[in-house]
Parts: sequence; C-alpha cells; structure tokens
Amino acid sequence: MAEADQIIQQLRDLATPEYDAYDTEVIHIRASALISRSKALNRSANLATRTRKDATAIARQEMDQSYLGLQNLLYEKRHLEREIEKCRQFASVYQDVPLYPLEEFQRLAPEEARTSTVMENEHQLMLNRLSFELAERQRLDQKRKEMLNLKEELLKEGKLNSTKLDNVKTQIDMLVKTAFEIQKKVEDLVQPLPAADAMPTN
Repeated sequence: MAEADQIIQQLRDLATPEYDAYDTEVIHIRASALISRSKALNRSANLATRTRKDATAIARQEMDQSYLGLQNLLYEKRHLEREIEKCRQFASVYQDVPLYPLEEFQRLAPEEARTSTVMENEHQLMLNRLSFELAERQRLDQKRKEMLNLKEELLKEGKLNSTKLDNVKTQIDMLVKTAFEIQKKVEDLVQPLPAADAMPTN
C-alpha cells in the first residue's frame, strides 16, 4: 500500500511546474513506467483480494459446517437426554414382579449368579435375580403341571373305582332280589311242615 502511495505521489509530482523544464518524452516514459508499476500493483492487490476472499469463503464454509455439526450434536444430546429421562421414568414390569428376597437369592441361587462381582453391580444383580426368578417359576410351574397330571390320574382312577363299586352294588342288589324271589317261589311250592302235636302217632 505504501508503494502505491509513493507511485501516486510521483505521478502527481510529474504534473508540478518544477518538471516543466524536463523533456516531455522523458516525463512520458517516466509516467508510463509508474503507471505500469501501478497496474502491476493493482493486479497483485486484486489477486491477493481474490485469494483472501476464497480463503474467507472456505473458512466460512468450514465454520458453517462446524456450526451445523454442533447444532446436530446439541439436538442429538437433547434427544438422548429426553430418552434417558423417559427410561428413568419408565415403569417396567419387573418392578412389579415379586422376587425372592435378597437373602433367599443368596442362599438358593447358583454360585455363578451371586459372586462378589455380581453383588457389587446393581444392574447385573437385578438381571441375575430376574433370571433366577424365571428359572424358579418355570421349575415350580413344571411341578404344578406334574401334580395336576397326577391329580387327573387319581381322579380317573377314583372314578373308575367308583364305577366298579356301583356295578358291584348293582349286582349285589340284583342277587339279593333274585334270592328273595327264589326264596318266595320255594316257599310257595313247599308246604309248611305240620306242627308237632298234629303229627300222627303210632
């Protein structure tokens, strides 16, 4: 910038009266040289300006991209915070599941489900307690089904025995009835024996 000011000042000086004594051709050559230098400086300044503008545009674009990325991250952060809060407030089914008390779990659960590492990890401990509860319920449900099957078998056997008993009772009743009828017929066919005092004597 200082060089451009010097060139302009020198051109102004060429137009002052003190250069009237100089040959016009010399002044013209000097002025042409100064103008050429001024144009070169102008081209350099324009090139530098374009370079700076391009660099500024690139920097602005990078800054815009960074800002957009930051906004996206902030949005994602807020979204995750909302999801975390929802998870914290979510009333899960497992919270209503009656579990074995911790002491019972420690006494009954397999060794690998109640190691010291597990007992120190609240999340893993809850997972293991739920798994143990599920296994126990499945075992008890299987036992319940077996007991129900046994009950059904006993009921069937009892019903069969009851049917047999009813059949036997019916047969006995029929036998008693038949015997009674036979006895009656026999009594009708056989004359009663005379009394002892009515029997003839020799």
